[in-house]
Amino acid sequence: MQEHSVEITLTHPDDLFHLFGSNERHLRLMEQEFGVTIHARTEIVQIIGEEENCEQVRQVIQALLVLVNRGMTIGTPDVVTAITMVRNGELDKFIALYEEEIIKDSYGKPIRVKTLGQKIYVDSVKNHDVTFGIGPAGTGKTFLAVTLAVTALKRGQVKRIILTRPAVEAGESLGFLPGDLKEKVDPYLRPVYDALYQILGKDQTTRMMEREIIEIAPLAYMRG
Repeated sequence: MQEHSVEITLTHPDDLFHLFGSNERHLRLMEQEFGVTIHARTEIVQIIGEEENCEQVRQVIQALLVLVNRGMTIGTPDVVTAITMVRNGELDKFIALYEEEIIKDSYGKPIRVKTLGQKIYVDSVKNHDVTFGIGPAGTGKTFLAVTLAVTALKRGQVKRIILTRPAVEAGESLGFLPGDLKEKVDPYLRPVYDALYQILGKDQTTRMMEREIIEIAPLAYMRG
């Protein structure tokens, strides 16, 4: 099959590093995913391979350059998201993922959605009283729920946060576990604590829990 070639001209020599990362790791990732060869020299990026694959890589690079030109740091997850979205024909929605900052974490780093699914989830939580999020482990369901709850608290939209999740496995009973209620459920609620610590910091989380502004409870103990 005849090879196709596409060239992209960068506006600034530094864009090359910001786009492809140290050791050109993002470049290698795109080459591997699309089966193309990418030559990056100074202000010219050349893509060689099958025409459709070259075009998809061009679209991914152009989308990532929008973020670079906004002064954002490109990470591997950003590249993976762009690759996934171009394959699904959804790359036109890629930039929208970075338009809105949900909140800054305890280190001052902005928290944003990372996938189109997360954006749909966040928008649903904002626009509905009850939202059901279904997905595999590690897709951000708990973290984003906690993030949105803390955001609402900081904006004065709510006065308290009650975080709850199932705290027993099938066939288990809290009554037979050792310790007080907190000691019984803490292992099950670890992801919730981890999210709070990242967003608020451990000290502020502890203070807000002591004042009962934030309450964590097992689902089995919820009433009403």
